[in-house]
Amino acid sequence: MDTSQAMIPYTRGGLPIARMRSVYRVDEVGARLDKLPAKEHESLRATYERMLEKGPERFQVKPSGLPQMEHLYDELPNFHDVLDDVRRQLALCEDSLDALEITPLLLLGPPGVGKTHFARELSVLLGTGMGFVSMSSLTAGWVLSGASSQWKGARPGKVFETLVDGQYANPVMVVDEIDKAGGEHAYDPLGALYGLLEQDTAGHFTDEFAEVPVDASQVIWVATANDARAIPEPILNRMNVYEVRSPDRDAARAIAARLYRAIRAAHDWGQRFEVDASDAVLDRMSEMAPREMRRAWMTAFGNAKLDHRDHVLPRDLPEPAHKRSAIGFVQ
Repeated sequence: MDTSQAMIPYTRGGLPIARMRSVYRVDEVGARLDKLPAKEHESLRATYERMLEKGPERFQVKPSGLPQMEHLYDELPNFHDVLDDVRRQLALCEDSLDALEITPLLLLGPPGVGKTHFARELSVLLGTGMGFVSMSSLTAGWVLSGASSQWKGARPGKVFETLVDGQYANPVMVVDEIDKAGGEHAYDPLGALYGLLEQDTAGHFTDEFAEVPVDASQVIWVATANDARAIPEPILNRMNVYEVRSPDRDAARAIAARLYRAIRAAHDWGQRFEVDASDAVLDRMSEMAPREMRRAWMTAFGNAKLDHRDHVLPRDLPEPAHKRSAIGFVQ
């Protein structure tokens, strides 16, 4: 439920508009707490007490106008289609009383092309928080919806934690490697997601640990995957699907050059190095996935410093991951 309107600090593009929205009912939490047996379920008791202490209201934010996105088009040249769609959806709520609505996004592409980085930048653009769920982990069976408090070591799921422990009613929630969620779990780890991707049912999402409904209807969903064939059709039907390719050579060079300048500017030792990297070095960097580039630059800066140089040479760079031989295996 919307109550007062407020303004909160924002680092890019000015101040977002923020309304307060209740994400759970205090009376329901109190009733659950009162029913707990004395000296039992201490973790669950602590969860309820934390909910009562924090209160139910969270910021529901949206940009105050159409935010500046040119820097994202420059930084993420292989995400232009996704950015175009986000821009359209932001335009719909500009200069209106409507809440921000972004259709769930599914980013398909090979590892290392920047899918998770895009999600982080989206949360910064919108001025909201971010939760992260890896569906490839051994705990993926309960990581979204929590595990029953009857189980030893049980805890709430990530959706509940992000809403209850965070500041925002509409955080960006990243479901990483959603195509790895099948298979060996005791039950469908994506079962909770079917309801969470629908606003009507997400408004009364019940975590299996806390067993108190929370309002997850405003969560902004971004899923990443390598292979759409492993994703259930009902999930695909609820999301806008984008194929994200690796950046071409020119785009990769631009990403590498921008990252070189950013790292150099962020460190005192960076001032000892030339302002821009050479074309030969950028050519080598263009062979790498965006995810590798920061580590590669740090390695190169270190090698150049050890060699008492103020510039990076191609030989300072590590080999791209796809050219390295496997460690510990005989071919």
